[in-house]
Parts: sequence; C-alpha cells; structure tokens
Amino acid sequence: MRKLALSLGCIALISSSFINAQNPLPQKTNKEKHPEAAPATSKVVPGESTHELDAADLEAFLDGLVPTEIARNDIAGAVVSVVKDGKIIYEKGYGYADVKTKRPVVANETLFRPGSISKLFTWTAVMQLVEQGKLDLDKEVNEYLDFKIEAAFGQPITLRNIMTHTAGFEEAVKDLITADQNGKEDLRGYVISHQPRRIYPPGKVPAYSNYATTLAGYIVQRVSGEPFDDYIEHHIYQPLHMEHATFRQPLPKGWEANVSSGYDVGSGEAKPYEFVTAFPAGSVAITADDISHFMIAHLQNGEYEGAQILQTATAQKMHSRTFSVGPRLNGMCLGFYQENRNGHTIIGHAGDTQYFHSDLHLILDSNVGFFISQNSAGKPEGGLRETVFHHFLDRYFPYTPPPTTAIASAKQDAARLAGYYMSSRRPGPNLLDALNAIGQSKVGADADGNVIIEDFKAPNGQPRKFVEVEQNLYREQDGQAQLEFFTDYSGAQSFAMDYPFMMWMKPGAVRTKPFALFTLIAPIVFFSLALVLWGVGAAARRHYDKRLNLDPVHARRHRLLMLAAALNLIFIATVVGIFSALGELGLNTSSNWLYRVIQFTALLAVVSTLIAIYNFFRPWWEQRWWWNRVYDVLFVLSAIFMTWFILEWHVLAPSLKF
Repeated sequence: MRKLALSLGCIALISSSFINAQNPLPQKTNKEKHPEAAPATSKVVPGESTHELDAADLEAFLDGLVPTEIARNDIAGAVVSVVKDGKIIYEKGYGYADVKTKRPVVANETLFRPGSISKLFTWTAVMQLVEQGKLDLDKEVNEYLDFKIEAAFGQPITLRNIMTHTAGFEEAVKDLITADQNGKEDLRGYVISHQPRRIYPPGKVPAYSNYATTLAGYIVQRVSGEPFDDYIEHHIYQPLHMEHATFRQPLPKGWEANVSSGYDVGSGEAKPYEFVTAFPAGSVAITADDISHFMIAHLQNGEYEGAQILQTATAQKMHSRTFSVGPRLNGMCLGFYQENRNGHTIIGHAGDTQYFHSDLHLILDSNVGFFISQNSAGKPEGGLRETVFHHFLDRYFPYTPPPTTAIASAKQDAARLAGYYMSSRRPGPNLLDALNAIGQSKVGADADGNVIIEDFKAPNGQPRKFVEVEQNLYREQDGQAQLEFFTDYSGAQSFAMDYPFMMWMKPGAVRTKPFALFTLIAPIVFFSLALVLWGVGAAARRHYDKRLNLDPVHARRHRLLMLAAALNLIFIATVVGIFSALGELGLNTSSNWLYRVIQFTALLAVVSTLIAIYNFFRPWWEQRWWWNRVYDVLFVLSAIFMTWFILEWHVLAPSLKF
C-alpha cells in the first residue's frame, strides 16, 4: 500500500499537507463587505540577532547546515536562495542535479520543479486581470467559462473561494502527474473532463485543490485571450527578467541539459520527468535565481527593477489575510497563506511533486525572502526544508516562544476531543474513498492532558505534543506550532493547524478508522484461515487416505463457502497487486480498465455474501457439531463485514473520477 500512498503524495502538488481553526467564518462579497480576518498575532516581541544577514554569514551558516541535512536525509541535491531589500544576497546549490554523472546543482543554471509554488504565478496572473477590471473575485466563475461548474449546495463558487481553497471540491488526483507526456490533455480538456465533485458548501471548509487552481489558469487563458503559458511569459517572466522559468511541458528545446533529475532517495535511481497535467497548479521548472526575482517583486509590492507586475494596492490585497476558520491561527491570503513564526509576519507557499519538495517564504515585515528546494523525497522521517528554514529564522530572527502552561481543564478537554479525524482534503464518494479510512489521524492525550496527534511529527521523527494554553487552543510544547478545536458548519467536532488550507473533521461512528479496519481485516484473517485449514485438512486426509464422507448437499455447501472465501481474498489481492503495479505515478485515465477489474472483483465478493447467508440459514439439525454453527456464524459475519466495507467506502462507485 505504500506505493498507493505515494501515488497520492503527488496529490500534494503543494504538499504542505496540513491545516487551520475555530468556527468557520462566512465569506462575503466585495471589498467593503470583506474585512480581513482577524490576524493571528504573536504575544512576544522578537529579539535582536547577533548575526548579520549577509552573504558571508549565510555562507558560513548554510554551508555547515545544508550538506549535513542532505546526507542525513539521503537527498541528492538542494538549492537555497535568500533575498533582502530588493537584492539577491545569497544563492547556492548543494549536492548533485544528477548523481550518476556527478553534475552539481548550480543556483542560476539548474532547473528545479517547485510544484505548487507554481500556483503563485497563476494567482499573480489572476490579480493582474482583477486590477484591469477583467476579473472580479466575487463573481460566479461560470461567468468566465465556456462550460459549467456543476451546481451544489445552492451556491456558486467565486475566484475568492478558489484562491482561499474554500471552493469545496473533493481531492482530484487522477492524471495529476504522469511520466508520459502523451498522456497530457490540453487545458480546456482537463478542466472539463476532470471536474471533481463539490463536497462542501463554498466559503466554509478549507480543502486544498489543484483542480481549482487549474480552473483559475483556464480563466486567465480565456479572459486574456492568450494561451496560459504565453500569458505567464509575457506578463510575469519577461518583466521580471526570468529567463530560466517555464510552465511548458516538455521543456523548451535545449533546456533539458540543465534540469535536475528527481529521486525518491538520493542513493537511488533517477526518476522520469514528471509531467503535470494540471499544469497551472504545478508544472513550473525554474532556477533559484529566477524565483528570487519573483520573491523580490512580491516583497516590493509588485515592482522589480522598474517593472510593475502588480499595483501596490493589488499586491497588498493579495498578501493580506482573507479567510480563516479560526482567528487565532494563520489564515489564507489570496493564493499565499500565512506562515507567521518567530514573531514575524510571513506568507508563503510550499510545493511538492513526487520527487521535488520546495518552500517559498516572504518575511514581509523584514523585506526578506527565502526559497529552498530539494530534488529528492529523502527518508520518510526527514525534514530538510523545514529544518533549514527554522534554523535560518532562529539565527537571524531569534525568538523566545511564550510559555506553554496548561489551563486547568486541560485533561478533561483532551479526553473530550480525543478520537479519529478525517482530512477535509480528501477523495469524495469514489473508488479512493477507502483512503479516508486508512488516512485518518488519531488525536490522543498523555497523562498530563497534552494532545498528541500521531501523524504530526517533529523533524526528529517524534510526535509533537500540544499543550492547551487557551480554551480549545493548543500550542506545541517547546515550540510554535498551534492547533485549535472547534465545531464546523455541519456541527462536527473538528480541528485545524497553522497551515490554513485544510482542516480535520470527526467522521460518524461507522466511518472511524478502527471500525473500518476491523470490517476489512477481520474478514481477511478469517477467510485466509478458512482456506488454509481447508487445504491443510485436504492434504492430511489425502495423506492418511481418509475421506470426509460428506453427503452431496453438504459437500456442495462446503465448496461454495471456499469459493466465497477465495473471491473475497481475490478482491484484496487485486487491489494490492494493481496499485503496486501502477507505481508512484500510475493514477491515470489509461489505467481505467484496471480500476474496473478492481470493481469487478469487489462485486464478486459482494455477491459471494449470498453464499454465506444461504449456508447460514440451513436447519440447525443439519449441523454435525456445535462448532460448525460457530463457523457458519463467523463466516456470514465476515462476508457481511467485507460487503459493508466495499459499499460504505464506495469501492463500486460507477464514476471513475477521482
């Protein structure tokens, strides 16, 4: 199943995979009616650094840190760029762009794939058209399209919803990234054929969406009258003198020699070039030097070396807090999201393809930008980009977090909030719905009432502990990460973290992870034992020349039961085998027939439940021994549990949109 999980990792063209909190704030409709969400403010004034933020100090600092982290995390190469006061003060590549040929990473030559950081170019293009009066953030997006976004919840969606990830779309992963450039669709074809369901009302639930950004890219193309790639080049790259940046796939002729290879781990083999079908959401290839120009332009409210890609008011609006489910946590801006840390106002975006993992941070109150990208996923427990940026902040923007003293009701509150939570960024009712069961996060508590969420680990690989410092607000013990619990729009217990593009919601009792896994694993165990014991018994009887001496009716029932057990296990084996064979980039339309094979075996498993029920209702006096009746009970329960799992988690959903 790890490869299946990895396939869904590409889901995360962002991959800042996480979070935000308290009662959802309704969205409104124009600037006067759109007051900025109350900011998440620091209660501690940052300290003064004893280190000068200049090239010499950065080189000494990063040369000591980055190579160590690269080696520790098994990463092939990385690049770092730092800008300040309108200038690049440091940029450098580390490690290899190609391990086999020992080609080094060079900051102003090597092309990296920053994934969802690409979205910032798309959002900048949207805001350019907004300030020209060609787009309105609060108009229904269907007014800009030549097809319709399907109606849901009695409400349209707007560009403001899209830019704050509150359009309510389910997670869409099929064809998101492929290793086959011939599998890509044109932009219009993609947004029409891959339109996901809307599973939340607009403006209520943050649920990160690559599709929504791609839709915004198509709107840019339609409204501007230029192909999307051309528009970005003419109105962003060229004014900012970005000569080594492109959304185009495949790369322009002659660029291939400079692109970094991507790796699972640096000690492994280079992987194929990743083609992002939803390209406005994540296809950019760019040097660290060029992305520095973009950071400078945003830090200077749209201006770079005399070129103005955004008016000051437009840039400031784009950088301002716009939506949050809770005022005490970081919120969404327009495309950017808040990353406030060390007492400073920071906005940014992360980006992940399958192999490249990147972060872009703008420290607005200090006019500093920081970009880091790595060309390998690295070890699962690793955290190069987070570690490097946090050390950077601690060195140049030192800060002492406020004390994490628990409130009096911490133990009772932790007990009340404990349980399993499902991410808002999730597949809807489709073939991948079962991942919502497997991927749930468990909220638990220690003896002191500190909340522990197993999936949220520190860079050292240990789960973070959160202390309740205000009612329902938790802060990381000896750290700065925060989470907050609240009741969402539907009345469900939910929580969010300081990453504001998703949240977690408590599912109903029958959709919790323990129950879901029980209804899946218990039948697998029972049916496996039944077939093994049947086989062992048959072999033993053959060896000792003993017959079972069943009458024809009982013999037929027994064979049918073994067939039912086999059909259930064939379904499980098919799921595991197909998703393993598909590999990390295999969730594509070309594999639709394989998904139908999975559904066919699932249907056979469901139908086989009739065999178990038929066998169960034979008369009691036909049982030779009491344990035969126990066996029949366990068999029918196992069959019903498996059927429940298949139906409840939508394995047989007719649509293969996911």
